[in-house]
Amino acid sequence: MPVHEPSSGWLRGVLPLALAAVLAHGDQHGYALVQQLAAYGFGTVRGGALYPVLGRMETDGLVEARWEPGEGGPGRKVYRLTDAGRARLLEETANWQQFSRSMDHLLRQGTKEEP
Repeated sequence: MPVHEPSSGWLRGVLPLALAAVLAHGDQHGYALVQQLAAYGFGTVRGGALYPVLGRMETDGLVEARWEPGEGGPGRKVYRLTDAGRARLLEETANWQQFSRSMDHLLRQGTKEEP
């Protein structure tokens, strides 16, 4: 059975929460974030989607970025979840769980066969 990538609309909506969840495990550069998201089943997240979200998260104080020198190549930006980002992650996790329960209930009702 082929693995389907999530809808781009869904991904756009959950990408900040997903990035915060990955960064909660430790600092990461962009390519590592893309790899982690793919490992969790989010499919291929392109830089055109990833970096604007990280930029907004940085502007909002949820992540901090620093440049690290590259080993034999260009440097790279490494992102770290801030304390405000951790607090938002906890808040949004609770919101997501409620939303998910509501959506599951709606979908179960919508897919019941009529007698």
